[in-house]
Amino acid sequence: MKVFFPHIFYVKIYFMDSKNLHNPCFNKIGYIQVYTGDGKGKTTAGLGLALRALGRGWKVLIVMFTKGGSNYGEIHSFSNLSDDIKSRFKVINAGLDRIVYKNNINEADRTEIQKGWDFARNAIKNCEYELVILDEANIALDLGLIDLEEMLETLKNKPRGVEIVLTGRNANEKVIELAHLVSEIKPVKHYWDIGVEAREGMEF
Repeated sequence: MKVFFPHIFYVKIYFMDSKNLHNPCFNKIGYIQVYTGDGKGKTTAGLGLALRALGRGWKVLIVMFTKGGSNYGEIHSFSNLSDDIKSRFKVINAGLDRIVYKNNINEADRTEIQKGWDFARNAIKNCEYELVILDEANIALDLGLIDLEEMLETLKNKPRGVEIVLTGRNANEKVIELAHLVSEIKPVKHYWDIGVEAREGMEF
């Protein structure tokens, strides 16, 4: 009588240390999102994504280009977050405390924005965060304050597990071409048209 033994399979088990288990590049697919257009709500969309991701345990970085100072409602909110969320969340103001236009750019603007871009680019390359929001990056690109080729290279070569969001009007066509999701926010009505000024808690 012949006896048949089942095949024996050898399984190699890889043990990951706790650092790798929480590596944001592990077992995720990140996409590129763009929120642009002349309507209100581009930064608001980015902030909403940050809130949602943090609630799901993600590590989130927001770099606010052309926005300096701390007189923003969201900045005040961030300071009151729980210790757990603060440990997974970083916000960088990459700009002076003023609005930047093409005709008033100075070296200080360039320096601050470059610092923010360098930090963001390294964080993306090293996969330090699962969600990176580049707020008003489209404006910074349009003004020539961020090098377009550097941005395109960063987006093309981003780690698999990092989601990148760019906000701001005048999104570059090459950025739009690379993105997986693009929303153009169009103004239909705005209370500014009837003389309502920016309101604390709504616009800042």
